[in-house]
Amino acid sequence: MRFRGRTSRTLDPKGRLTLPPDFREILLSRSEDGRLALTTLDGCIVGFPWPDWEEFEEAINSIKNPARDVRDFRRLVIGGAEIMTADAQGRVRLSREQLSYAGIEKEAVLVGQGPRFEIWDASRLAPVLAKNFDDVANSMKESGLDFVF
Repeated sequence: MRFRGRTSRTLDPKGRLTLPPDFREILLSRSEDGRLALTTLDGCIVGFPWPDWEEFEEAINSIKNPARDVRDFRRLVIGGAEIMTADAQGRVRLSREQLSYAGIEKEAVLVGQGPRFEIWDASRLAPVLAKNFDDVANSMKESGLDFVF
């Protein structure tokens, strides 16, 4: 099961975001209690099912003598991580730090990314999606992945 699609959501007054039912189903299939990690990256909040997060954190922390850029990356991603479980209504509380980092005030867009999902401010996501991706498609084609329908 993979996270797919884009869904708009409104945060409640307590800063909670209701996950789409299919996202909750994926989390519950990956972790008995639906535990997940939310962290900061690329100007948004990124959600990982708990087992995937543990694997990622173990891998990044096993790098011996990391360069300054890697240490800074860990500060952003590991330091920005919060572990939680969705409540009975499928809501997760987004911290002030994460909301500030992502520029989210009231409206958010959840974007499935296969093994993880992202939570964006709609105005920050729009220019990302409006880019011309011809060069990327050509690069992928050269790697053997032809994205033509």
